[in-house]
Amino acid sequence: LPTEGYSNALNLIRESVEETAPYFASSQYLSEAIGRSVEILVPARLAVSKKGGELTEALKAFYKDYNMPTDRRVAKRMFRIVGENCMELPSVFAEVIGKRFGGDTDAYVDYLYDNSVFADERKALAAAAAGTDVSNDPAVLLNKSYTAKMRELAAAQLAGKRKFADGQRLYIAGLMRMQPNKAWASDANFTLRLTYGRVLPYDPADGIHYNYYTTLKGVMEKENPQNPTEFTVPARLKELYAAKDFGRYANERGELPVAFLADCDITGGNSGSPVLNAKGALLGLAFDGNWEAMSGDVAFEPELQRTIAVDVRYVLFVIDKFAGAGWLLDELQFE
Repeated sequence: LPTEGYSNALNLIRESVEETAPYFASSQYLSEAIGRSVEILVPARLAVSKKGGELTEALKAFYKDYNMPTDRRVAKRMFRIVGENCMELPSVFAEVIGKRFGGDTDAYVDYLYDNSVFADERKALAAAAAGTDVSNDPAVLLNKSYTAKMRELAAAQLAGKRKFADGQRLYIAGLMRMQPNKAWASDANFTLRLTYGRVLPYDPADGIHYNYYTTLKGVMEKENPQNPTEFTVPARLKELYAAKDFGRYANERGELPVAFLADCDITGGNSGSPVLNAKGALLGLAFDGNWEAMSGDVAFEPELQRTIAVDVRYVLFVIDKFAGAGWLLDELQFE
């Protein structure tokens, strides 16, 4: 079979990985260790992007679960990790940590939390109410330095990512030409994510059995009136449950199915995917994986691996009976 350029696919992919690796590694370290872990940056970003009452409400929502001493301790560890592992560092490392604190990241973090208004809810809310200029706040300056470096790293990887995309397209095109009779699944990001499985229960440990489906009864049991922010059941749903007003969506036992398990593969990005039966009819929508199979992205464990999907009957019930939007169902086809 003539290669017609397909033979260069793996070379393009290898070159892309080699060219982007240093920048990719630094961007991952910075994103995970600072961007997502140093929480003081959240209110600092809010203060830059929002104003007035919108800012005040956003700050109140953030500080509801914020613990500054914990955040300070985490930040110290994260800054040490970044300093030890990143080849590409935000300017704050050289211009502030290096020049002002002699490279001592712990000293810088103490300075950050001791001097930023965003380390204290009352100070942050007061600044928001007064419309105070916070452009020189240490947390705002840190976020500015971090964001600038992340943009720089993204730009440095752009050419390599294009090369990877070209190589991947060639590789998949070659596979498809090499195996013309295979049923290939299309996907917008050029990965193949069609998976097959069975609806199954599982036994995670001795004496523990999880059924293959859950019902609205379990939703009612999960609500905790002492902790309403954790899981709240709307009054309308309680009314429908009490009246057992499930319409045509109940199963043969008179229960309203909510979710079900299947031994399919699932990973980040699959949420919302349709779950179909052998006839192509929609059974539900995948949205999560079970706790015992968290290793699924590394190793598939058939006895434990389960995809959790919301049952289409529950989706239709919510549209029809709960939301009173039955006219939407008139546009659908049912078997």
